[in-house]
Amino acid sequence: MARTPVLYLSHGAPPLADDVTWTRQLASWSADLPKPKAILVVSAHWEEAPLTLGATETVPLVYDFWGFPDRFYQVKYAAPGAPELAAKVRKLLKSTTPVHDAPDRGLDHGAYVPLVEMYPDADVPVLQVSMPSLDPQVLFDLGRKLAPLRDEGVLIIGSGFFTHNLSAMRETDGTDGTPPRWSSEFDHWGDEVIQHGDVDALLDFQHKAPAAAVAHPRIEHFAPLFVTLGAGETAGRTVIDGFWHGLAKRSLEFS
Repeated sequence: MARTPVLYLSHGAPPLADDVTWTRQLASWSADLPKPKAILVVSAHWEEAPLTLGATETVPLVYDFWGFPDRFYQVKYAAPGAPELAAKVRKLLKSTTPVHDAPDRGLDHGAYVPLVEMYPDADVPVLQVSMPSLDPQVLFDLGRKLAPLRDEGVLIIGSGFFTHNLSAMRETDGTDGTPPRWSSEFDHWGDEVIQHGDVDALLDFQHKAPAAAVAHPRIEHFAPLFVTLGAGETAGRTVIDGFWHGLAKRSLEFS
């Protein structure tokens, strides 16, 4: 069996479902991937230490957002739980990383919003795990430890946003306007270093990237990329690019 790729995707927000282009891009991406046996998601929206495993059976989603129309709180995604995957994660980490359980913790919007578009039949078992730290090296090392899952058909997804400054979204209107300079410069830098496989620069992005403090006032939406980098082991390629209300939606695949 060929190794399953590893993904970092920009998950947008619940209204992503109304973006015809973005939803089509996500659906096309998943169609080109081998069908995974299970999916492991590390989302920007779950920070908890020590590392915590989410529900291993189907439980309600976590609607961790406010002020949206009611219909976004009615979305369902009843993917099967992944208890076997949870056991494998625990085994891979047991000698180095404490692991806790949150059996009632469902998928948050960083997980289910893109999965609704990529695997709409909800027929692939999904496990979400927390980010135990925002330290880039800690998350990179976590990805390294989880990488053997790729040999068992597990699709590892880091879900965030390539640039993420919600207070600055007002600088552009719509989804196809000219992005602000801080977002486009950071996005261009990220594309270049990822193509060259410069992991050291990415891990030190707060000092190396242009406009890093504006593109990521807090780094939780970039941080899932470090898990992806650790599990990926190769230079990545961009599958989706462009901007959404000024934020870079660059999404990556590592073979």
